[in-house]
Amino acid sequence: MLYNEQKLVYLISNPNAYHMSKNLSDLSYRKGLKNSLFETISKQDAVENIKTTSSDFLIGEASLIGAMSFYDFLKPENKNKKVYVCNGSACVCAGKQDELILNLRNHFNDNEIGHMTCLGRCYENSAFHYKDQNYSALTSEEISSLIQGQKKDSNNYKVGYSGSPVLTKPFDGLEFLIELVEKGLLMGKEKVLEEIKKSNIRGRGGAGFPMGIKLEGCKNQVSNQKYIICNADEGDPGAFSDRYLLEEKPFFVLYGMLMAGWVTGANIGILYIRGEYPESVEIIEQAIEQLKEHKLCGKQILGHDFDFNFKIIKAQGAYICGEETALINSIEGQRPEVRTRPPYPVVQGLFNKPTIVNNVETLAAVYSIISDGGQNYAHIGTAKSKGTKLLSLDSFFNNPGIFEVEMGTPLSEVIENLGGGFKQEIKALQIGGPLGGIVPVEKITSLNVDFESFASQGFLLGHASIVCIPRDFPMIKYLVHLMDFAAYESCGKCFPCRLGTTRAHEMLKMAEESDYKIDKVLFDDLLTTLTQGSLCAHGGGIPLPVRNALQYFDKELATYFQN
Repeated sequence: MLYNEQKLVYLISNPNAYHMSKNLSDLSYRKGLKNSLFETISKQDAVENIKTTSSDFLIGEASLIGAMSFYDFLKPENKNKKVYVCNGSACVCAGKQDELILNLRNHFNDNEIGHMTCLGRCYENSAFHYKDQNYSALTSEEISSLIQGQKKDSNNYKVGYSGSPVLTKPFDGLEFLIELVEKGLLMGKEKVLEEIKKSNIRGRGGAGFPMGIKLEGCKNQVSNQKYIICNADEGDPGAFSDRYLLEEKPFFVLYGMLMAGWVTGANIGILYIRGEYPESVEIIEQAIEQLKEHKLCGKQILGHDFDFNFKIIKAQGAYICGEETALINSIEGQRPEVRTRPPYPVVQGLFNKPTIVNNVETLAAVYSIISDGGQNYAHIGTAKSKGTKLLSLDSFFNNPGIFEVEMGTPLSEVIENLGGGFKQEIKALQIGGPLGGIVPVEKITSLNVDFESFASQGFLLGHASIVCIPRDFPMIKYLVHLMDFAAYESCGKCFPCRLGTTRAHEMLKMAEESDYKIDKVLFDDLLTTLTQGSLCAHGGGIPLPVRNALQYFDKELATYFQN
């Protein structure tokens, strides 16, 4: 069934669904971003004051409770949690989390230990979240010192590049940033848009949609209010490239948002930063204060007819908020469920106003595009995949960290030359997060780092995080983990994803733990239903790595299937 047919069936069976969501958006807009509904329900006493909040925002208690109960940090069952252990794919494959939990049990009761996915510490694992800070690779003695009040933190990952650095090059300083903002404003909106379109940069969040087309679509909308949203809810287990940019290159990101606002006519930029990245929130806050001091945000920026202010929203733990419409619902204080499209956010987004949603890496690239010219950026990469890409390499590499390469770079060069090869024998790589493909090691030499190369081989580049699956790690165990994640993080909006991921997880887990054999025909039908019937890429994308595993590890998995 085609997407528009699915949408029609949904709207016919739920005639009030679209209008109800639209009305809630309008109600939330009454209070706006200064006193936003999301930030109100994010407070610890929100449940106790549910009646007051409901009355203030004219939104039903059931809607508020439905939203609050969705997030990891706000769920009632997590209210008494004091420490959260990362259960992301990289940490699971490293096999160190059980030992970490044993060490934490020396200081906390079982009901005080929760889980998070993922903390962006894939380069050294043993990651956990304590008192709004992240830690990793601590010994039992260091954990004891931490609990006693002596902080220890680490960022033991390498940063490197091959070819022409765009995102890993040094920041030129605030004086140059002032000049670059001035340059963009003097160029005018049309010229800045032209340079971005010349660059042919495609979205780095996974979808690969051309940034220039998205900006132009929003620019052409007539509205008294528009928004720029930086999607910094980097939830793909194994990915920490957005975290790197937020913490090490914050002005690259903020400049990209300024120029997006200038081009489209938006005057508010929202950074939706995942709650699992507390350090990122602090650093971006400091960077925005510096912009204010240098008159690079606020009213009449550098004397030009351009107002632009930044707003940081700290997310509360929900992978699905990486999907742009779920993220928009979240900011509005609604349950973060995926919206049916069209209308697209550039036409009707946050509070039903035209909205641009781009991820961190896409926005950060604008700094170099305007500085060096769109044509210069377009000379980097391949015919259809321009520019550079950041890759996150996990702890199984000899050189774990963030590496920037030109699009089209052989994957083998990334692994051997930049990553330094593997520390132990690896049988597969999951590239691009939980919805990315599972690439057997024998396919490494036939892949290049670009959208087309991965698609032609039946994989997905996505966010370009790399999670290594060791030779001795059972593939059935990895698939159980993958579907457990998919079921837990489903927004529940559409039944193919809500039910399909749960049933797939149940079947895989039963096969792993008992003599149960999965009916291969039934399982294939379930995957097809997920692919074709899901509203968004969460349900629609999760079958890809499963099919990859069934194709390339059929002998290992055969014992768990019949037919």
